[in-house]
Parts: sequence; structure tokens; C-alpha cells
Amino acid sequence: MHKKLILIIPLLLCCIAIHAQELRCIVSINRDQVPSANQQTFQSLEQAITELMNTTKWTSLTFAEHERIDCQLMIVCKSVSETGLYTCEATIQASRPVYNTTYTSPLLNLKDKNFSFTWNMEPLNVQLTTFEANLPSMLAYYAYLILGYDADSYQRMGGTPYFQQCENIITLCQTASMESVEQVGWQAFERNANRYSLCNNLLDEAFAPIRQYYYEYHRLGLDEMANNVSNGRARIANGMKALKDSGKARMKNDILTVFLDSKSDELILIFQGGTDQEKDYVFNLLMELDPTRSDNYERIKQ
Repeated sequence: MHKKLILIIPLLLCCIAIHAQELRCIVSINRDQVPSANQQTFQSLEQAITELMNTTKWTSLTFAEHERIDCQLMIVCKSVSETGLYTCEATIQASRPVYNTTYTSPLLNLKDKNFSFTWNMEPLNVQLTTFEANLPSMLAYYAYLILGYDADSYQRMGGTPYFQQCENIITLCQTASMESVEQVGWQAFERNANRYSLCNNLLDEAFAPIRQYYYEYHRLGLDEMANNVSNGRARIANGMKALKDSGKARMKNDILTVFLDSKSDELILIFQGGTDQEKDYVFNLLMELDPTRSDNYERIKQ
């Protein structure tokens, strides 16, 4: 049985960068908008981020090579100041394998429009009890976010200790001294979706049904489809009511937005082969929850 199904061991409160354990992260930095910037500097930055994500031991679990979580961090740099302030956006993606298949299911497809940080070639270090700098703090936040989503897909609410670690990072960053552009994303009073609001949703009991649905969706739905497609698909359809109910719980529902951004294409593929009743139910529900993708959801009924 997969280790993550059995136990979530308490997290380490320090960073141990010795051997790769949990993540298999591909990092890329697009610098097309700053052609005058030094290419070697960007290569060094990409390497530093890659090493931090892949060699940091984020938990006290030991992952086998095939258990490591596949993820991507794609950074688009818009500008670099003379003081080393990088103004960027980032896309964070993660996936998990589906039992007895070669298919991998997306867990996260998240865009951070305020991925800005100061870096002047110094080593990147994660200290989870004190604030070091904004870049390693953001990287640690997303590492634990990925771990939390992965754990939720294997065990009901299994990601809670990882999301709590995200909350600890947020608390440290909210009171840290940094450039004003770096502070964006951590604060509670910001209008747009940010790191704070997503973490707040994930730890809010009002949205627990969505997190529990991650387990229903992946472990009892997708993982079951290798044995019985109809049963697995029915599980996924029946559980979708949790999305609708939680959608009514709060006006600002970042956790639902992240689910739909990650799963909309996959849901279309799943239910294109569904019964007429399943197609009608899922189509109508998705049109209510996510009308901006209405043209895409029409494919369910084709």
C-alpha cells in the first residue's frame, strides 16, 4: 500500500537539503521581456530554485523514486531592477498517477500573478521558523501546497498538516520586512485571490467537503476506473454536489476556483463517455459553477 495512504508523519520544522525526497520539480524561467538581463544570472537562478525544490527534505517521510510528486514551476520575468528586484508571474502545476494506468491526473494548475522577489546571487535557504527572504518563502509555500493537495488525493483531509505549514509561512511573511511589491500575495486584505486566501479556504471547515471530494475523485473515482470505468465515473459524478454546496458557503471561494482550473479539461474527458443522465447532471452543474468555460463544457454533450 502506498505510504501516503497509511500515515502522515509530523513535518520537520527545519530544512534538510541532502537527498531528493518528495518532489520532482521542473523549473523554467522565461526572460523574454527582459532581453538586456544577464543570461548567466537567470541560469543560476533557475538552478538555485531547482535545487531547493528537489533536494530539500520537506517532510519526515521517505519517498521511493516512483512516489515522488511530479510538478512544474514556470516563471515569467517581467523586469529586473538594479537592486535585484525581480517582478514575475508564476504558474504552479502538479499531478499524480492514476492506479494501474499510465495516465497522470492534474492536481494543481495555479497562477500566481505576484511572484516577485529580491535576489542578488545569494544561496536560497528555507527556514520555517524565521523569515529568510521572499523567494524561498514562496517556494516553501508552494512545496507544501503541492504536498497537501497530493495527500488529500490519497487520504481524507490528509493534507491538513501541510496546509498548516503554509499558514505558518504566511504568518512569518505578513510581518517580515521586504519590498512592497513582495508583500503582495501574503496579506489578508487584498481583493484578488492570493496565497493567503487559498490557504485560508483550505483550512476553513466550510470548504472541507471540497477537500474530501479530492479523495472521492481520485482514490474512489479515477483509481477505480482501471477496474470499472462506470463505477469510477459514477463516484466522481455523485460527489460533485460537494462543489455546488461549498460554492454557496462563501462569495470568495478560491479552493473551488483552483479545482475547476485544474480539472475542467479532465472532467470533460471523463463525462464524454458517460450516460446521458451523467452528462446532463455534470454539464448543468459545471455551467452553474463555471460559466466562463461554457463553450468547453459543451463538448460533454457532443
